[in-house]
Amino acid sequence: MFLHLLSLLLLVPAAFAAFGVTTSGTNMVVDSGAGLVTTIHTTNGDITSILFNGKQLQDSSKFSQLSSGLGSATVTSSVANNIAVITIKTSTITHYVIVRSGENTLYMGTFASQEPDVGELRFIARLLKSSLPNGIPQSEINGGTAIEGSDVFLLNGQTRSKFYSSIRFIQDQVHGVTGSGVGAYMIIPGVGYETSSGGPFFRDINNQGSAQQELYFYMNSNHEQTETYRTGFFGPYALAITTGSAPSGNLNTSFMDSLNLQGYVPASGRGTVSGSYSGTLSGQPVTIGFKNSAAQYWIAGSGGSFSRNSMKPGTYTVTLYQGELEAGTGSVTVSAGRTSTINLSSSLNVPNTIWSIGTVDGTPAGFLNANNIEHMHPSDTRMSNWGPITFTVGSSSVSSFPMSQFKTVNNPTTIRWTASSSQIGARTLRIRTTEAFAGGRPQITVNSFTSNAPAAPPAVDSRGVTRGTWRGLNQVYDFAIPSGTLVAGTNTIQINVISGSSGDGFLSPNFVYDSVELF
Repeated sequence: MFLHLLSLLLLVPAAFAAFGVTTSGTNMVVDSGAGLVTTIHTTNGDITSILFNGKQLQDSSKFSQLSSGLGSATVTSSVANNIAVITIKTSTITHYVIVRSGENTLYMGTFASQEPDVGELRFIARLLKSSLPNGIPQSEINGGTAIEGSDVFLLNGQTRSKFYSSIRFIQDQVHGVTGSGVGAYMIIPGVGYETSSGGPFFRDINNQGSAQQELYFYMNSNHEQTETYRTGFFGPYALAITTGSAPSGNLNTSFMDSLNLQGYVPASGRGTVSGSYSGTLSGQPVTIGFKNSAAQYWIAGSGGSFSRNSMKPGTYTVTLYQGELEAGTGSVTVSAGRTSTINLSSSLNVPNTIWSIGTVDGTPAGFLNANNIEHMHPSDTRMSNWGPITFTVGSSSVSSFPMSQFKTVNNPTTIRWTASSSQIGARTLRIRTTEAFAGGRPQITVNSFTSNAPAAPPAVDSRGVTRGTWRGLNQVYDFAIPSGTLVAGTNTIQINVISGSSGDGFLSPNFVYDSVELF
């Protein structure tokens, strides 16, 4: 009988400790009461221990922290209504870690009055690799050899980088890493990106597998950034610990409305914008973006209409996107507790083309290697040969046209076209690009005619396509082809990368194609 009772007791899980916060020396211990026990260092705000059901998830050599660690900070706590709020404060940053009784989630928010001087504004969880070995495969670099800078590596014949873990903000609400019986996930719900920069199609680092398992939420960075940084309250966002499965991205953070967090705007202080749109290319996804110096938002359009809620009051520039291409703009003023309206229409010039290559959508989708470029380096052996390519209008597949052209790799791109007598005369060749590096831009030669050299595009101070993104600043280059240049019969068009800058290989001046049209 005794042995039977003992065996039953061994099957009963140990009772969780009580919810609350206790401090001993420099250790502030926050217990969720449901299996998650988090320790925060009281002199700098670093998270030094994350215990989940007795399993240590925090790496002991590098801690989880804001930016690259705040160095020093004032750390305080308060507990009320089954909510523990840990406040980590410096002269320019106030960072919150919030735990609700019975939930194994670290809710967070970060107020920054300026960019930190200790690294880019980000939260990085440096987790124990043995507990959470499974990250995003293309960002696993442990044991690799650096092939570009200190952030692109070759491992087992494949290129890897933390940049290849990125996902467009508009799609990135949950990303995480897992182990046996455990998962750690960043959640960016609702208005989590409103104070970040770059717009709906910006992408940033989510994960790097090194000696540690690094899990990120980047708030501001210069990784192909096209906007100035915003300041204010970033978030809410969260680090959720689960038994392995991914949590929902629809995390309810409404309880934070009553916590009086610095810079936080509650639901009652927000408004809505509804409206209609027209004139975009059929079959292309439509996004409506909003931005001003304080905030950014976006919403997908459907059937010619949209509605975006939870916006801070202010006047916003509104952008209608056809795919990722700016197709129209407007302005709207948002007021708390009210719905504003706006009607948008595409103002894109849509010529009657003789022929076109690619889709006018602000992306290189469908072109050679476009399906791989977000998750591997252009030099990766899994890439198709970059060329130089000769593309024959009417017979070549669009998938053979290069998504990117590099001055010292696949220059020039040649287009061959057999024209009828009715198709010659003065024409325009339009080349749309989505980003450029080192001043790269196109110049054309048509038969014996060479165009003028266009001005350099606006500079974005970052590598782009080698870091797994095509999203920079969209440009349009219209080249006037004089009458008498084209002939009835075979014509040859060469597109060359030109630049006043130098560089080698895939770091030579380059640009990414959106589309090429003749009209």
